[in-house]
Amino acid sequence: MAKRAPRAEIDETRLVVGERETSAVGVPGVYHAMKTSLEQMGVVRSARTLLRVNQKDGFDCPGCAWPEEDRRHVAEFCENGAKAVAEEATLRRVEPSFFAEHSVDELRGHDDWWLGQQGRLTTPMVLDEGGTHYREAGWDEALDLVAGALTSLDDPDEAVFYTSGRTSNEAAFLYQLLVRGLGTNNLPDCSNMCHESSGSALTETIGIGKGTVSIEDIHEADLLIVAGQNPGTNHPRMLSALEKAKRRGATIIAVNPLPEAGLIRFRNPQTPHGLVLGGTRIADEFLQIRLGGDQALFQGIGKHLLEREAEEGGVLDRAFIEGFTTGFDAYAAAVAEVGWPQIEEATGLDERTIRATAERVRRSRGTIVCWAMGLTQHKHSVATLRDVVNVLLLRGDIGRPGAGVCPVRGHSNVQGDRTMGIYEKPSETFLAALDAEFGFRAPRAHGHDTVAAIRAMRDGRVRVFLGMGGNFVSATPDTAVVEAAMSRVDLTVHVSTKLNRSHVVHGRRAVILPTLGRTDRDHRGRGEQRVTVEDSMGAVHASRGRLAPPSGDLLSEVAIIARLAERVFADRPNAPRADWRALEDDYARVRAHIARVVPGFDDYERRIEKGRTFLLPNGPRDARRFDTPTGRAVFTANALEHPRIPEGRLLLQTLRSHDQYNTTVYGHDDRYRGIRGGRRVVFAHADDIRALGFAEGDIVDLVSEWDGPLGREERRAEAFRLVAYDTPRGNAAAYYPETNVLVPLDSVADTSGTPTSKAVVVRLEAR
Repeated sequence: MAKRAPRAEIDETRLVVGERETSAVGVPGVYHAMKTSLEQMGVVRSARTLLRVNQKDGFDCPGCAWPEEDRRHVAEFCENGAKAVAEEATLRRVEPSFFAEHSVDELRGHDDWWLGQQGRLTTPMVLDEGGTHYREAGWDEALDLVAGALTSLDDPDEAVFYTSGRTSNEAAFLYQLLVRGLGTNNLPDCSNMCHESSGSALTETIGIGKGTVSIEDIHEADLLIVAGQNPGTNHPRMLSALEKAKRRGATIIAVNPLPEAGLIRFRNPQTPHGLVLGGTRIADEFLQIRLGGDQALFQGIGKHLLEREAEEGGVLDRAFIEGFTTGFDAYAAAVAEVGWPQIEEATGLDERTIRATAERVRRSRGTIVCWAMGLTQHKHSVATLRDVVNVLLLRGDIGRPGAGVCPVRGHSNVQGDRTMGIYEKPSETFLAALDAEFGFRAPRAHGHDTVAAIRAMRDGRVRVFLGMGGNFVSATPDTAVVEAAMSRVDLTVHVSTKLNRSHVVHGRRAVILPTLGRTDRDHRGRGEQRVTVEDSMGAVHASRGRLAPPSGDLLSEVAIIARLAERVFADRPNAPRADWRALEDDYARVRAHIARVVPGFDDYERRIEKGRTFLLPNGPRDARRFDTPTGRAVFTANALEHPRIPEGRLLLQTLRSHDQYNTTVYGHDDRYRGIRGGRRVVFAHADDIRALGFAEGDIVDLVSEWDGPLGREERRAEAFRLVAYDTPRGNAAAYYPETNVLVPLDSVADTSGTPTSKAVVVRLEAR
């Protein structure tokens, strides 16, 4: 029996601000994980499902991409992982009667939390042009409608194909084949908004757009720098790895504007020490850096190491630098020109503190730098990450155990999607292999990334938008612009498991194609199917759902793509030669194609048997081999940049609450930060609140200010409660997606094009 969904939105008038927590997980984490699971799934279903999460014979968590060790716990999940599973495996259903009862206009008035809480989608739905309600449609009608729209385009570039990070390797590979067979590279994905800066910087400097460490390296590191990341909320299982590293003697430095509970103390619920004895202190040192000051910090560390090398010698790994790198002299000269007053201004830290941190790097036998959105969503993010690499190159900390770069990805298969070809700028090597395998000519012209796709829709150059998972409208910057852009599209199509805002902010016509989730059993023509995913460290493993699907009418993403491709390519010249029906019925056939196109996937089927995990090739990690133009790792000379905050303004970062994962809101609270019952809060230093003429608890509008190509632009987010918080002066923070409206579409990182969601200049206005 379907469980009843909530009838009301989050009531911000009931918001309560209490004490912040100084430790993560423990008994409260277990309690909240179980509470959500039981509410959504019930007792029996919760037990059956949670005991399969991240197990070798189970399914990959639909949450984050943190890797598993070969030896698994019985409960191999975290609090937010349990919530992600519960959201997908819920007993609540959104059936055709729901859409008959609720008009699209009414649904548009509900918040993201309410929409998500309604349950799993069960039937294809169509919104006709001028219609007020979605209506039920059969699969043939819905897919014919989509295929007809695609084949009637005057130019393939009039279509945009978005991908979220949950899509499996098999679905992602077929999806990009469909898109390129149609004749476009318009394949924006969630990486464009998150770790694109990481990929840009790493590809340039070490020749691969991925990290260079394994989970074992985390355990073996002597020093771990965790910068611009909140693992306690965003990747909670990372805390177990950090705890293991600590027990082996590692030092951990946290670099973050906000003191996050998970980086202070971890109470491991699977150990008596964590449950009863107070847990493990994680960060040995906490550098409370100003927003956007990370580049200056790493330049300061590099400057100190170079100075000590000049004075004493023996500080740098000269053999590595001379044998494996290029550009050292230019880098050293550039850093020498940077003054300590500049570094102090940018970071908000004093010279002595930064030098002490650099001394830890100097003494370390192996250093890993981990980072997430706090480093990737600034205008100068790519330069920042180049300087992270510079510091590691100085000490030879690439390509040896317990050392390297560790960009911590978000969604569970976002890295796998890119490996499978979900990229608007594919390499010639990949395209040539695709051509040879499928007997067609893939397009070479680069396509739209996420920001370019929004601009194209805004300008009326897109007629069809197809989203493979995700919640594009809520995830993207400049919400008002995105919503207006979507309304200009002839047809919007979403392959989804649950209702979200993108279904109610639509084109002239709209289609919802419900799909199986990770937890669902996928039985196709040749039996029960499995899919594969790639975690944040380049490890690939199988995933197989075990639950009966919410509806007998649901199709997998693989099946949806295969049936759509069969329709699109029925009479099309230069189409990929593929047996789409056979691919739908047997995913091993998809993997056979992948093995012949994508390096590192040879002997694919055997390597995923019995829960095995295999690592993809990684030149820097495996052999200190760098696929750059010179064949060497590259030191780069980067001008020091950091945000300047105008008088009377604050620099805002958007972030998650603890009760959410990306745009999926699990509940009303952020208990680690002391927020209960609401989400519309803005955290700022108490002295800033007073200096700007306000008091804690005041309700204000946030107005962003940006000097764009056409002059000063302003955007407004209404009715946020001021909360005094321990953050550097001039800095503030608030939750997305509520504050995405403040992020200008054209304010993006240099080189990568990532939206600058961690660097929004705002003023406060009284209500």
